[in-house]
Amino acid sequence: MRFSGKKALVTGAAGGIGQAITAMLRSEGAMVAGADRICANLEAEAALEGNLLDAAYCDNLPAAAAEALGGLDIVVNNAGFMTRGPVTETSDADLGLSIGVNIEAPLRICRAAIPLMAANGGGAIVNVASCWGVHPGPNHAVYCMTKAAIASLTQCMGQDHARDGIRINAVCPNEVDTPMLRTGFEMRGFDPQTAIDELGKTVPLGRVAKPDDIADVVLFLASDAARYMCGSLVEVNGGKSVS
Repeated sequence: MRFSGKKALVTGAAGGIGQAITAMLRSEGAMVAGADRICANLEAEAALEGNLLDAAYCDNLPAAAAEALGGLDIVVNNAGFMTRGPVTETSDADLGLSIGVNIEAPLRICRAAIPLMAANGGGAIVNVASCWGVHPGPNHAVYCMTKAAIASLTQCMGQDHARDGIRINAVCPNEVDTPMLRTGFEMRGFDPQTAIDELGKTVPLGRVAKPDDIADVVLFLASDAARYMCGSLVEVNGGKSVS
């Protein structure tokens, strides 16, 4: 029970990785406030439904989680949006959505959470970046840009707020078998399961990551086992480089 008595906020909690993170935290004793656009099927102590493109919602989210749970020890900025294609094919709408969800929302949430956590002795923040933000690949220009930004922000905040007793790190996955990945294959006319099976053959470990593979590393970074890690970017890629 690594997280007995701990209170955690998880964004994108209704998605594939978010559900795994939330379930694992709760199984190890944490109370969780889950944030997502639709929380109807979310199993958590508190559901904070809203839109991450709403600045006021993001600014108030840590305080709302702390009020609902009686404190705030852990924040997981998991929500994300993927825009595919070169920059010449990126619409203004996709650009705004990508920047809003992948950069501005976690920045606002961290900015609001850090003073709350520092006043109560510290805590841990885990951002979900991407291998694509550390090693940019082709035809995902805006996605790579936004994930590079959150990776850099994590490194900066990790240095700036370690003295506040707050450890800020990021997990950087490669492809993960989530509804977002499957929808992307469908949009491009592929059978999702066949595409994922073929994609798995390109991974040295022999398969695409499952949400639990990422959630386990998120929980490690949130736990006391990672007590000396600040500003780290932990790649979880099955041995596969971005290509």
